Amino acid sequence: MSRILLVDDDLELTDLLREFLTAEGFDVTVANDGASGLELAQRETFDALVLDVMLPVHSGFDVLRKLREEAGPSRSLPVLMLTAKGDTVDRIVGLEMGADDYLPKPCNPRELAARLRAVLRRGRIEAEDTGGTSLSSGPLKLVPDEHQGYWSEQPLSLTGAEFSVLRVLLEQVGEVVSKEVLTEQALGRRLMPYDRSIDVHVSNIRKKLSEQGASRDLIINIRGAGYKLTKSGQA
Repeated sequence: MSRILLVDDDLELTDLLREFLTAEGFDVTVANDGASGLELAQRETFDALVLDVMLPVHSGFDVLRKLREEAGPSRSLPVLMLTAKGDTVDRIVGLEMGADDYLPKPCNPRELAARLRAVLRRGRIEAEDTGGTSLSSGPLKLVPDEHQGYWSEQPLSLTGAEFSVLRVLLEQVGEVVSKEVLTEQALGRRLMPYDRSIDVHVSNIRKKLSEQGASRDLIINIRGAGYKLTKSGQA
């Protein structure tokens, strides 16, 4: 049974979501403010975190930042942000800070369960279907068993979603991969209208690779078509 940490100060909503997710087979722990949510995430082991942006004591962004700055298991904990409906800025900021995905509030409990299953399934597939092999192209290497990426043997601090996006691109190195395919294969869902999740994840990946000395042209945007992972940064 997958353990889910749900952090939201809306008591009525958390009761509803906990009841629904429990009936769907999840083991749900609830926190109603950022401080207690952060403490639970740091102290206990969870398979995923559902995190509201607007929280008392510490905002959802504060909690996410602290988790991603740590060196322990919580650094790679899959995080699904709950954002205000239509608030594009919050969605982009959350993704830039390392969230794996987001849902606008009020969220449909069935959609939340589906997103959680997609995140959890993605992690299991990456750990199980590689037979212990790594993927590489030049200095870039991904080791799915470790859920770790490397550039010139230097580790990359990738979130779960970033690892999945980079893996899909690496599996098709030199080919253009559409946003639709990246969303379905890396995030486990369909591309939605005005959805910039893949764009933000790719931007984060580029930044982390460039910090290790990789060319910004390693991943290029083919306008209207998608993204391509090039060989040694050459188009």
